[in-house]
Amino acid sequence: MANLLVTGARIVPLDGEVAGDAVDIRITDGVIAEVGPSLQPMGEDILDADGQWVIPGLWDKHVHFTQWTRALTWVDVSHTNGPDEVLAIMAQALRDREADGALIGFGYRSAAWPRPASTAELDAISGERPVAIVSGDAHNGWLNSRAQQLLGLDHHDGALAEGPWFEVFARLHELPGAEPNDLDLARALTGAASKGIVGIVDLEFNDTFREWPARIKRGLTPLRVRAGVYEHQLAEVINAGLHTGDPLHPSGLVTMGPLKVISDGSLSTRTAWCCHPYADLDPARTDAHGAPNHTVGELIALMQQATDNGLEVAIHAIGDRANQAALDAFAATGAVGSIEHAQLLREEDVERFAGLGVAASVQPPHLLDDRDLAEELWAGHCHRCYLFRSLLNSGATLAFGSDAPVSPIDPWLAIAAAVHRSHDERDGWYPGESLSPAEAIACSVDGVRLGVGAPGDVVVLGADPLWEGTRSETRMNLREMPVLATVCAGQLTH
Repeated sequence: MANLLVTGARIVPLDGEVAGDAVDIRITDGVIAEVGPSLQPMGEDILDADGQWVIPGLWDKHVHFTQWTRALTWVDVSHTNGPDEVLAIMAQALRDREADGALIGFGYRSAAWPRPASTAELDAISGERPVAIVSGDAHNGWLNSRAQQLLGLDHHDGALAEGPWFEVFARLHELPGAEPNDLDLARALTGAASKGIVGIVDLEFNDTFREWPARIKRGLTPLRVRAGVYEHQLAEVINAGLHTGDPLHPSGLVTMGPLKVISDGSLSTRTAWCCHPYADLDPARTDAHGAPNHTVGELIALMQQATDNGLEVAIHAIGDRANQAALDAFAATGAVGSIEHAQLLREEDVERFAGLGVAASVQPPHLLDDRDLAEELWAGHCHRCYLFRSLLNSGATLAFGSDAPVSPIDPWLAIAAAVHRSHDERDGWYPGESLSPAEAIACSVDGVRLGVGAPGDVVVLGADPLWEGTRSETRMNLREMPVLATVCAGQLTH
């Protein structure tokens, strides 16, 4: 925690108020102690905002940080239309990146592929070098035989999905050369700070509650972290007496986060649990509606165990049936926390978020990626996708994130997506669900406003984020927002 005086700051009005004159913001021991004009320095460092606009520090409420760090070096296979295109990109990368370590690709979406992936054809281009390719939604993956052998797996011909894949995904770091070092982590942290990020909820699959305190002790860039836990480590956390919000490091920057439960799958694997069948599947198929990963009874039991032991919960739910079940479980247990994604909702469930005090932790960039596929697989139901305006109007808390590496850690991408619901020249996808720039930014700051007693987290911007021009100009103003400085707990991190 540090002391800092930010001078000449124009605070962006996020609640409909009129913008005021420039003020100074004094941060003492990491907390805002005073806001007003012409504050006198008291020996602290000074950051001159020079009349630029400032906002509270930005948060990404859904990150897999170690996977994101790894993904910065992964081969991009997004925008491919089938296994042949993926194989061609990976074959070229194998030639370009000659090394002994594993080669990992990321980004394919196989729901619309003309045929499934094959281990044999991946073996044919890779030989004895381990290769793993992760889908764009991270819910399935494709490994060659060498990677399967190194991970001790029984041979599998084709991609793995859901439960079996998640077990493998959490172990990709065991492949040679796949584990990031501190320099890699520092670069990822610096990149996040350069976008105005001061805090994340890290829902990595393993050991976040141990790894982050150790990282700060090693001198990595300060960042506020809420460290999640999954059910395979729930007993360990409970036995340690850890509750959501408990500090995990003396600085207070790292705290215990929620229990994460993945209750259903994803759109692009057709495993999101829905009330209706997928449009391209025979309704008589047992998997035509997707499927839950837990029965409702199992979900209630997990949430009750977490609640009884002082842990909030973060329930992954994408399909409308999964969201209904998750809300039912919140009602049955009195649990506190969020539904992660809330991608497709029954109209009658929208009001339940606010009534139950459940936050909708959403990832606006996903609507850009899923728009066309959803129109194909959820035909006739897409008016119920990404209901940001409906949720906000109902009184629900909206919190923005990326689900990195599924989308990049870039809050301005999320903000622009929530406002414009398009990243090309098409009109916004169901534009009635759009938010204003001020509302979208407010969904990204952890409920904080720049006032006395607030965390000493400030972002200095190089443009007015509420400026309005043409639709294209406004979108690009948000999407390319220059971040001049980021302050976390009084420390300059960018």
